[in-house]
Amino acid sequence: MLIEMTIKGLMVDPVTNMPIIILRDQDGQRVLPIWVGVFEANAIALQIENIQTPRPMTHDLLKNVIQDLRAAVDRIVVSELKENTFFALIHLQTPTGPVAIDARPSDAIALALRARAPILVEDHVIDQAKTVDFASDKQDSERLQQWLESLDADELGKYKM
Repeated sequence: MLIEMTIKGLMVDPVTNMPIIILRDQDGQRVLPIWVGVFEANAIALQIENIQTPRPMTHDLLKNVIQDLRAAVDRIVVSELKENTFFALIHLQTPTGPVAIDARPSDAIALALRARAPILVEDHVIDQAKTVDFASDKQDSERLQQWLESLDADELGKYKM
């Protein structure tokens, strides 16, 4: 089953110093942290803050190419979690029919924001992420889990980078 989610936070992991996108469902019952690269986090933050750049960034370029080919981003789906790596699909509607393109979740999310397309996550990915150890050692894993569990609604609404 697909769960529609929105970005509720963009912050830095205190253990790894890597950016994390915090996705949350509309009811606030399910949360999914996705670690991303600095450049991808920046692309997402620029769009969230409605900051215009003098020249198109990569995700703006991709959106423009899709539109110029008379296609549209229908939705993006975070579809799998394998070996601590998330996978996503960009679903396009094209003149010849639907197309699904493999993508990193960070790129798919950055494109979805620009195209105003829904961000969906397979429910099994959310469930599986709860059991995955994303930290490199046990002590970091415990600290990270405590930090994620301690985030309150006010903190999730802030974009800390």
